[in-house]
Amino acid sequence: MDVKSNMSRAAMALSAAALACTAACGGGGGGGGAGEEKAGGKTSASAAPGLGKAKDKAPQAPLTAAQLDEAALASGDVPDYKVTKTSEADMPAGSVPAEPAACQPIADMFFFTSTPGAESRTGRTLAAESGLDATVTSLALLAHERSDAEKVIADLRTASDKCTAYKHTDYRYSGVEALPIPEYGDEAVSYRLKGTIEDTTLTMTFTIVRSDSTLAAFYAMKALGGDEVEVPAEVIKAQLAKLEKVRKKSGV
Repeated sequence: MDVKSNMSRAAMALSAAALACTAACGGGGGGGGAGEEKAGGKTSASAAPGLGKAKDKAPQAPLTAAQLDEAALASGDVPDYKVTKTSEADMPAGSVPAEPAACQPIADMFFFTSTPGAESRTGRTLAAESGLDATVTSLALLAHERSDAEKVIADLRTASDKCTAYKHTDYRYSGVEALPIPEYGDEAVSYRLKGTIEDTTLTMTFTIVRSDSTLAAFYAMKALGGDEVEVPAEVIKAQLAKLEKVRKKSGV
């Protein structure tokens, strides 16, 4: 299968994950909201609180694939959420050009890839067990050299300011909106966009956090629609805490 076909397959799988819980979700949404994030304008990502907090210590070596798997959330780590591992087929490593090029970092992060590329990655999908919450959250841990992780965050910040709409692997995305920077990790970036995939339009909210050399990337979609979708704060906090626990255990 060529890269483009693989990317298209992943796009459909990711949108299907959000739509799959529609039958089980009775009423409206109501996904847990990240208190640190509120809708903002394009200028909200121009500053970066926390940027450089790790500058005064030696960079940590990138985590291994085994360490990432140990650090990633599992069922039971966050109450009331079911966690499944993302297949490699749904996390293609290849990058397909986006139009316009200014949107490339955002297009890549939809598949949890980046330039510079991660040395290893692992992904998870979380769905609330409550039938009242139609939010599906995807996350990935990406192991980088710290300078590369910093560049990925900087490029996403720039792209969320400059990009408004783009085409990628035959799908169209619009309404790219930079959100206020959440105070997680050493630095973070957050933004929102709409994706039209197989005649279905979904709003997606992204939060990407740098913890030294590791990126913890999250995005949320609501199967029942609606613009007010947020990455649940409890998921972000639990993932960062587990990542830090593995890092301390490993001595990195």
